[in-house]
Amino acid sequence: MATLVTPPDKTTEKVEKKSPPVSDEKTERKQRPRSDDKFKIFSGTANMPLADEVCHFLGMQRGQAQVTRFADGECYVQIQENVRGCDVFVMQPTCRPVDEHLMELLLMIDALKRASARRITAVIPYFGYARQDRKDKPRSPISSKLVADLLTTAGAHRALVVDLHTPQLQGFFNIPVDHLFASPVLVDHFRKLALPNLTVVSPDAGGVERARFFAKKVDAALAIVDKRRVEMNVAEIMHVIGDVHARTCLIIDDLIDTAGTLVKTAQALIDNGATQVYACASHAVLSGPAVTNIRDSVIKEVVVTNTIPLTPEADAARTEKGGKISVLSIAGLIGRAIQANHEETSVSKLFT
Repeated sequence: MATLVTPPDKTTEKVEKKSPPVSDEKTERKQRPRSDDKFKIFSGTANMPLADEVCHFLGMQRGQAQVTRFADGECYVQIQENVRGCDVFVMQPTCRPVDEHLMELLLMIDALKRASARRITAVIPYFGYARQDRKDKPRSPISSKLVADLLTTAGAHRALVVDLHTPQLQGFFNIPVDHLFASPVLVDHFRKLALPNLTVVSPDAGGVERARFFAKKVDAALAIVDKRRVEMNVAEIMHVIGDVHARTCLIIDDLIDTAGTLVKTAQALIDNGATQVYACASHAVLSGPAVTNIRDSVIKEVVVTNTIPLTPEADAARTEKGGKISVLSIAGLIGRAIQANHEETSVSKLFT
């Protein structure tokens, strides 16, 4: 018989019945007690602190589940409480290591289905493989469609996701999708900063709708950066469409990966006369040289949300003196969306 072991870089995750307190005063004020034993939230190992915050916001305890691994790396999941007839939400961003966390999510959904949960909602703060949404080369897969099909096959009845790479990805799912936006949290932050002469900038044509929404909410001008690559592995040429001269620019995107494009966009804005540049994104992927690129750039501050846990390097950059990375919590937003789903009320009202 195979023996369950913990891999070197992970600890055996056993979800405790009691969630730790959250220090955010605003979150605590909104906490509400719950006694609905048919309403449960479970979490994989990808971002358990966020799941704890959401549970604390809703005034409930996180469901008990064991997630561990066999000696060869196979994932093993066991739900450790009764879920028969329950409305269950499984929180798990598919962030690094992407495939391991995706497999955890699928197995948890399957376990809940076989335990006779009434409804299973996959809460995915960060939907991995979203950038592979079309055949951009011959004989290549459409990976995001495959992942959407896997979630449905595993037993998910609906999905709740935050800031998909493109909104059209909702069409890849054969189940209802609630598409949340981190914009309310980010808008509130930058409203408080009251940046002078603000222009919101989309780093590419695909993000114009997101930037336009943001600009409207903060009552700012809008600019777009057009990128053109001369040839493979040759730096892009940036054309700024819109007036950024003597203005404060805020670049908004859905995710920051290596931050290469972000840094080049910021430099192009400075070269076109911008006085200072900020950036914000929903998902802090921050792969490879991202932290170094941000640290050495002209960007004054990069604001992200906690859909994904920061890498150790990024977290160190956040806490260091003069660090350029700031993190905002979206636990309240996700908590309200989960509550609306459970109570069968409108989710869209959260963004009006």
